[in-house]
Amino acid sequence: MDLSIIRLSSFIILLLSFTFPISDCNQFCEAEIEYGDSDCKASPLHHRSSKILIKGGTVVNAHHQEIADVYVEDGLIAAVRPNIKVGDDVTVLDATGKFVMPGGIDPHTHLAMDFMGTQTIDDFFSGQAAALAGGTTMHIDFVLPSNGSLLAGFQSYVEKSRKACMDYGFHMAITKWDETVSREMEILVKKKGINSFKFFMAYKGSLMINDELLLEAFKRCKALGALAMVHAENGDAVFEGQKRMIELGITGPEGHPLSRPSLLEGEATGRAIRLAAFINTPLYVVHVMSIDAMEEITKARKKGLRVIGEPVVSGLVLDDSVLWDPDFTTAAKFVMSPPIRGLGHGKSLQNALSRGILQLVGTDHCTFNSTQKAFGIDDFRKIPNGVNGIEERMHIVWDTMVETGQMSVPDFVRVTSTECARIFNIYPRKGAILVGSDADIIILNPNSTFEITSKSHHSRSDTNVYEGRRGKGKVEVTIARGRIVWANDQLTVDPGTGNYIEMPPYSSYLFNGIDKADALYLSSLRRQFKA
Repeated sequence: MDLSIIRLSSFIILLLSFTFPISDCNQFCEAEIEYGDSDCKASPLHHRSSKILIKGGTVVNAHHQEIADVYVEDGLIAAVRPNIKVGDDVTVLDATGKFVMPGGIDPHTHLAMDFMGTQTIDDFFSGQAAALAGGTTMHIDFVLPSNGSLLAGFQSYVEKSRKACMDYGFHMAITKWDETVSREMEILVKKKGINSFKFFMAYKGSLMINDELLLEAFKRCKALGALAMVHAENGDAVFEGQKRMIELGITGPEGHPLSRPSLLEGEATGRAIRLAAFINTPLYVVHVMSIDAMEEITKARKKGLRVIGEPVVSGLVLDDSVLWDPDFTTAAKFVMSPPIRGLGHGKSLQNALSRGILQLVGTDHCTFNSTQKAFGIDDFRKIPNGVNGIEERMHIVWDTMVETGQMSVPDFVRVTSTECARIFNIYPRKGAILVGSDADIIILNPNSTFEITSKSHHSRSDTNVYEGRRGKGKVEVTIARGRIVWANDQLTVDPGTGNYIEMPPYSSYLFNGIDKADALYLSSLRRQFKA
């Protein structure tokens, strides 16, 4: 063969492997996809038995823990009690000395999302496969409108999610406001199983909406019994900060955090809280990254306001020194919004999480590979924003919060699973080890260790923001809807086996008593005018 052809072929192969990297451990089979070193030869545990007995583990819910057996049949938890006897047709897992807990629920992900001129590298198969390997058995993804239409956006995500291998739900993002959007919101709530809507106070010129529209949207959410969510940064000030950095000649990744300091996150968080309080509707603040934002949530909750604060793993354990790395590829992988903050913010967020000021942990899993990140090599404003975390969340939260004594094991279950299920109105179907709950279960060995690296993770990204991190407490088994999908460091999953979970409106956890509060307010106004 001609040498030039050989070189050209080699170059094409190299280019493709760089542009669309898949970890070496990821192996695809025609009928079943298995990750591991087994060349798609399934472990004895990886089969389709509908009956599983988990024996002798410490069963942990958010409110209680006990040593008991858990019996699973046909995808549901059928019994939780000591000394369950079963026949020979049941797969038995010994969990002695280990914790048996609800599978994690990640409230904040972006799979197959079109953003900043590209699409996130993890789709509904690779992202969910990674989640299962890390002990997360459900996630809630954000749907973006399609050409301004919420219903068209929803349908596009229905198509994207056909390859799903675990259960999932949807939030809907709102990027403009008119009567059509208002009508489509009602359809999504009443017919499509969506009970939460996200509003961007940042990304001026694309996703951002102003305060006038935010007020209209909050009113509509309240009327529908849907939860309003905000990305809280002052978009006008961020835009000004970006211009300022470019004028100063700061074009690298370090310009990203410099252009959007924590005070802008704090300002927007406080403003959103006050507007939601004015309407008297619950508010969920996504990816709380700073002391400034956390303090606004603290003040609001002390006043009795219904505000939920969601930190993400990256904000809990990373600091912004990584964004100053002289190597662009290294620094750019950490670019996300709001940005990773300076030393001290993460520890304060951990403390707030342990005290219940912040309620649950997400990831904002929004992965781009190094080729995509390089779109902004000459201008930080063009670096696609996002980091990984869907596979790493459970391990890092355990190691950071439980191993250090900042959090009890039941509280770990609360912040990684149960609280999310309660907020989005799917508890106790999800988020619990109870009779009748879905059999989404993990077995965690507190004495096992883990190491995170892009060479062995299951994301399609060629980088990992937690590269080289080691810790204690490892998910050894993941069961999704009654199927063992992760065991012996091998992952066996089927595309198309995931189910869309509809989430009904009017979560009692958030909406109980709002109508009475409104009635009391109106009554007080009438009394004042009569006087």
